Amino acid sequence: MLNPNNIAPAHSEGCPAWVKRWLILLTLAVLAFFFLLPDLIGRFMNQVHGAPTRHLDQAAHSLHQRLLVADLHADTLLWNRDPARRGTYGHIDLPRLLDASMGLQVFSAVTKTPRGLNFEHNAGTTDNITPLVIAQRWPLRTWTSLTERARYQAQRLHRLADNSDGHFVVLRSRSDLARLLAQRNNGNAITAGLLAIEGMHALEGKPENLGRLHEAGFRMMGLTHFFDNALGGSAHGIAKGGLTEFGLGMVKQMERLGIVVDLAHASPQLIADVLEVARQPVVVSHTGVKGTCPRTRNLSDDQLHSIAGNGGLIGIAFFAEATCGTDVASITRAIDYTVRLIGIRHVALGSDFDGAVTTPFDVTGLPALTEALIDTGFSDADIEAIMGGNIINLLSRTLPNEP
Repeated sequence: MLNPNNIAPAHSEGCPAWVKRWLILLTLAVLAFFFLLPDLIGRFMNQVHGAPTRHLDQAAHSLHQRLLVADLHADTLLWNRDPARRGTYGHIDLPRLLDASMGLQVFSAVTKTPRGLNFEHNAGTTDNITPLVIAQRWPLRTWTSLTERARYQAQRLHRLADNSDGHFVVLRSRSDLARLLAQRNNGNAITAGLLAIEGMHALEGKPENLGRLHEAGFRMMGLTHFFDNALGGSAHGIAKGGLTEFGLGMVKQMERLGIVVDLAHASPQLIADVLEVARQPVVVSHTGVKGTCPRTRNLSDDQLHSIAGNGGLIGIAFFAEATCGTDVASITRAIDYTVRLIGIRHVALGSDFDGAVTTPFDVTGLPALTEALIDTGFSDADIEAIMGGNIINLLSRTLPNEP
């Protein structure tokens, strides 16, 4: 009879220690990629300069509280921060919009940017946004489709409205705008968003996608971003060409649908070509002007005159590449120059908040800009126009009557 005590145990080969260590490291790396890295990137890329905003005098505070502030450009929807909650970094969320007396914020959907991004020459053959989309755990459909990335960002803004207890709405039509103005005139704490596209490579070359994006709520579209696309040339592209036949068709269709054409990042030839055919006012949603900051991305005096002749709007951006400064004074200087050149009706705010830029303040610092405009000598009526009235007037003429 066998004695169990005399049977040698079978040799069991366990996982080598070095394999276990690498598995642990790999697991930690994956967790960091999905749960830590996106937040760190968003925190690093959307900062404010360190100087605190000084206390406003009573006149500036009183005027700012009466304003309906509007801004033509923010990229907040690219980042996974919850826009319903007050953030500890970045530039915009709903609580801060309400604090800033913001009446309308344009939210632009970014769908693709090239690696090694710069303001001079970029090809469209690489993409920074794909790894960010994957790391932020966006739906699978957005991993390979630029159109779906835009639609998903639209869904995020509509979700904010649905969960805001009436404090936030998405504008699709003139009637939506009229309701917003009536509610604010009645003293309701409410602000609005309008959906925009940063570069119509989001169409993926398919005309039918314009209708899909319009249906999703997009009412402003930038023709190009940092690289040339099927519609025309970028100021930062390789060819920097003009409006293509495909682009011409899309511009005409945009005007029929009530979508505002945005010429931010457009090449000089593209700007000239669009202004020749445009029947509705255009915007340049976020830019500087060469008269105060002679950089590639900024507009010349001739371009400013041409856009004013179209009835369009210039949104002055808040970051150093646009203003050649890091303070409120540099923004005010660009506004003042543009007003003196083309008139008060054609100048607006185009912050580029949350656009991977550093600005002098987040959205709650806008009262400091109101005060700076007072100090520059602008009248209350002029400040009301610059800080939001001009945008409201343009949208009241260009938005469709109904969604």
